[in-house]
Amino acid sequence: MASGGYGDPNQKIDYVFKVVLIGDSAVGKSQILARFARNEFSLDSKATIGVEFQTRTLVIEHKSVKAQIWDTAGQERYRAVTSAYYRGAVGAMLVYDITKRQTFDHIPRWLEELRGHADKNIVIILIGNKCDLENQRAVPTEDAKEFAQKEGLFFLETSALESTNVETAFTTVLTEIFNIVNKKNLVASENQGNGNSASLAGKKILVPGPAQEIPAKSNMCCRS
Repeated sequence: MASGGYGDPNQKIDYVFKVVLIGDSAVGKSQILARFARNEFSLDSKATIGVEFQTRTLVIEHKSVKAQIWDTAGQERYRAVTSAYYRGAVGAMLVYDITKRQTFDHIPRWLEELRGHADKNIVIILIGNKCDLENQRAVPTEDAKEFAQKEGLFFLETSALESTNVETAFTTVLTEIFNIVNKKNLVASENQGNGNSASLAGKKILVPGPAQEIPAKSNMCCRS
């Protein structure tokens, strides 16, 4: 179970997980980050220049996890930042705007870039942002769900404006990373002849929210 507020500076940190936000300009990456890191939303958000990151500490299964969330400009001219941006990332949020079809059509290109630069075991969630603008929807939920299933991604629709599913999106990614890291540690510390680690396989990921369990690689969207 993940929980957590906005940080006690003296807290002992057990893990630091770097998560990158990627996607076209103006899909709401910085707003998603502001909502998660500071619980803010700004109507006159400026375009991100270069790269910035923010942190927030959560508790997952009694361990303190600092999420270091990196946000970059979606504009082409900043693409040179890529390799440094992705270095060390264990999670990625691939964001498009449900009201702009083109931002969804660019997702395969972003995914290809991500897979070209990041660790092959990176945990990826596809996010359809701005689901509060249902009447302007240009990307059917089914299209995104199908793409996510085909590519083995988690999927959620969010609204940074209304705070819908933003917390769930981050906790899904962070909890999955946490489980992978712990499983690796467990396997590493166990005797080879001892099969206890199998009990972790297919473990449900629990996230806070309306008492929901997210099975591995689940698909969810917000209801209008």
